[in-house]
Amino acid sequence: MNDFHLINSFASTRILCVGDVMLDQFIRGTVSRISPEAPVPVLHINDEASMLGGAGNVVRNLEALGSYITFISVVGKDWGGAHIQELLNTFSNVDAHLVLDETRKTTRKTRFIAANQQVLRTDWEETFALKVDIEVELFNLYKKHLSSHDLIILSDYAKGIFSTQFLQNLIQEARFQGKPVLIDPKGNDYSRYKGATILTPNRQELSLATHTSIRTQEELVAISQKIVKECELDAMIVTRGSEGMTLIDTSGTIEHLQTQALEVFDVSGAGDTVMATLAVCLAAGASLSKAMHMANAAAGLVVAKIGTAVVHQEELLAALHAQEVHTHEKKIVSRETAVDQIQKWKRHGNRIVFTNGCFDLLHPGHIFLLNEAKKAGDRLIVGLNTDSSIQRLKGLNRPIQKEADRAFVLSSLQCIDLVILFGEDTPLELIHALKPDVLVKGSDYTIDQVVGAPFVQSYGGRVHLVDLIEAQSTTRMVSKMAL
Repeated sequence: MNDFHLINSFASTRILCVGDVMLDQFIRGTVSRISPEAPVPVLHINDEASMLGGAGNVVRNLEALGSYITFISVVGKDWGGAHIQELLNTFSNVDAHLVLDETRKTTRKTRFIAANQQVLRTDWEETFALKVDIEVELFNLYKKHLSSHDLIILSDYAKGIFSTQFLQNLIQEARFQGKPVLIDPKGNDYSRYKGATILTPNRQELSLATHTSIRTQEELVAISQKIVKECELDAMIVTRGSEGMTLIDTSGTIEHLQTQALEVFDVSGAGDTVMATLAVCLAAGASLSKAMHMANAAAGLVVAKIGTAVVHQEELLAALHAQEVHTHEKKIVSRETAVDQIQKWKRHGNRIVFTNGCFDLLHPGHIFLLNEAKKAGDRLIVGLNTDSSIQRLKGLNRPIQKEADRAFVLSSLQCIDLVILFGEDTPLELIHALKPDVLVKGSDYTIDQVVGAPFVQSYGGRVHLVDLIEAQSTTRMVSKMAL
């Protein structure tokens, strides 16, 4: 199975994930003074965001790769638990079952950030063991869904869900039904995971669990082989940070991979990306070696992003076939991929310019506008109306060219860096997602008529109106052709 067919088959996989979910909050701002009340910095808040953390980040990665996921976890009866449910509800291919435990707080980690540097982190969490009735409810949900899934992930973040006996019940039930079990282990007692299919510790976790200092690949292999045998695993994959990862299995296979990361900005959640990629590859029928190669490529992508990020199907395929995919084809991306790419460009000081339109029949007026837009910054992003949105705006006889053809033509222009299709009547949602530095439209608009102008100006961006070439429009061209 080649990479293209493997990645396309991710959509047919069904993964059952059980684990410790948490809410990751990020509050960003600026520090310009010290508090008069105490010798502490004052953070002026500019932005805040919440996302799924812990086992929830595994779910986010699985969803981004295209799998169908059933997710089982426990939350408190509080705001954090309710917000986690809201976030899970945004995913159409995630079936979430959150059991409420009124005796515990939902785990919530809040990071306060100034100038891309954490200045404080606050944690709300309680890690005591589950009550018997909660554990029974979880296990019954697990058994109900187990048979309809290809593979099981147990995402242990040591927040209290997994007692040793509960782990063994989950593992043995999956083994009885012939389902592979992947676990990202925690703590210093790996015997808790006896009978699992694959463990995926990082090197530091493996050192702590075995009370050893692992300095060489030979030491890592020897320790891993011992755990594989004692815990009756099929294999173990050890992630080695900037040095890559190592596979050790019961057949005697030992395989070392070097990292594929070209830029390391943030390693947060990289282990979740590795776990999710391994899972969908194995569920889709890939060999363990092939799955590890895919996971290594995904890890190289995710560490170049900010925070607990995810890797999307198209990114993974592009990374694996970087030399085979034509430059213009790589420019046509999803909204999510564009956001990730823009963050990278901004870290390197690039100014992001955005414009949008139908670009139905490309004419000299379009070319002039796009070239002038590019001059306003370093990277030009074009929002392109889909066929359905053009029909709503201009009538059923438009567009003349289909959206795939229009995107292809735009992506071949040197001045354009990314093309993103949007189906809404206006690009406002896209502008909110991309947060460009410069918003460009033709001078047939006034600034107060430009969609998204107040939002861009609210954070210091600017609106740039480009003078248009007279008598150049697609509507005029269509009218001439009808004569």
